[in-house]
Amino acid sequence: MLLFNPVVVSVLLLVVLCMFKLNVLLSLLVAGLVAGLVAGMPIWVFEQGTWQANILGNLPGFGTEGDGIISTIIGGMGTMAETALAYILIGMFAYAIGKSGLITILAQKISKIVGKNKFYLIFLIAFISIFSQNLLPVHISFIPILIPPLLGLMNKLKIDRRAVASALCFGLKAPYISIPAGFGLIFHKIIASNMTDAGMPTTVADTQKVMWIGGLSMLIGLIFVVFVLYGKDREYKDVEIPGVVPLDAEVHMTPQAWGALVAALAMLIAQIITKSLPFSALVGIIFLLITRSIKWKEIDEMVDGGLDLMAFIAFVMLIAGGYANVLNTSGAVVHLVNDTAALMDGASLVVSAIVLLAIGLVITMGIGTSFGTIPVVAAIYVPLAQQLGFSKAAIILLIGIAAALGDAGSPASDSTMGPTSGLNADGQHDHIWDTCVPTFIAFDIFLVIGGVIGAVVLS
Repeated sequence: MLLFNPVVVSVLLLVVLCMFKLNVLLSLLVAGLVAGLVAGMPIWVFEQGTWQANILGNLPGFGTEGDGIISTIIGGMGTMAETALAYILIGMFAYAIGKSGLITILAQKISKIVGKNKFYLIFLIAFISIFSQNLLPVHISFIPILIPPLLGLMNKLKIDRRAVASALCFGLKAPYISIPAGFGLIFHKIIASNMTDAGMPTTVADTQKVMWIGGLSMLIGLIFVVFVLYGKDREYKDVEIPGVVPLDAEVHMTPQAWGALVAALAMLIAQIITKSLPFSALVGIIFLLITRSIKWKEIDEMVDGGLDLMAFIAFVMLIAGGYANVLNTSGAVVHLVNDTAALMDGASLVVSAIVLLAIGLVITMGIGTSFGTIPVVAAIYVPLAQQLGFSKAAIILLIGIAAALGDAGSPASDSTMGPTSGLNADGQHDHIWDTCVPTFIAFDIFLVIGGVIGAVVLS
């Protein structure tokens, strides 16, 4: 049955455990174990001929053939190694930049611009976040650098941080979904190439004609949560954040601040040239040392501060890679799509679109990446959607939105972990209830509505 598919069971368990506030890292491990067990995988595989295999090999949960769940999780962690390393190095860079006072100066400038209007600040943050995907493709690296110094201003304006989390998530997702530039160009190319491989020739020109519907849906969701759900005042305590100069401190462009600015520009240039977050963050750290914004004797402090800021998130991303590897190795994702296809025979366009997007949501929350979901769903969606009567434009929209759905609201995606890394710098922002739930409401619900309406109209 569809409900007993390992993907469905494990994703639902992951969500429930997280909402009951079991640590995200432990929740991912438990969900991975359950996914493997439901799929019939052994927890551990012993080498044939050994005494362990002879005694324990036939016991439930063990085996002598196939892939073990634990080894599969460990093997999959390597797929997220670059992301985890990037988070650690970005954390170090953010800590050093914060100590220099440079970002506090910027925060004070922003404070003068927004005045006492909290909505100006929320949408300004969304605007800055948009640039991180297209114009200056630095992805989430700006969040732990820019957001912690702004928390004091947010507290002063009594901003509900759930609205800011939604604004950051919007800026991280909407641009690449709707605009083929920067990370968006990669996203659109993946859709086009995988649809072409599935037998439907598609170009980026085709994808950009329809994917704006996804961006518009997210904009409507952002406006809804900012003004309706989280527009009221919310009180937070003013907590000192290690490595961050208070917003009301008197700061000037010192040699350390100028050095930090040079390092930030060097990091940006390296990111644009190499498209590598770990390398560009390392370049930034090197320039912090060259310009003496960070002295040699302060390196240990920088490393410790960066680890405090980002180490947990880095490990969560590693475990998320292992969890996704269990789902892929077990074959559960393909079975889920195939079983769904069998159930939709003769269904209406509206029902078919809803089911296709729901499956995309589950798969993406399991795999944890919009980009990695496209090859999985495109191979099945293209022939199936054609058979159900959807047009080429509608299929593009369904694949693009299905791939994007799980990122917003997923406990282990860049789009949620990034905002939490900045907003929880003072320990007052819960990852699940203050980031994942608000972004799920803001974007997944409206993306499904926009995707269904768009797919039906385009067909």
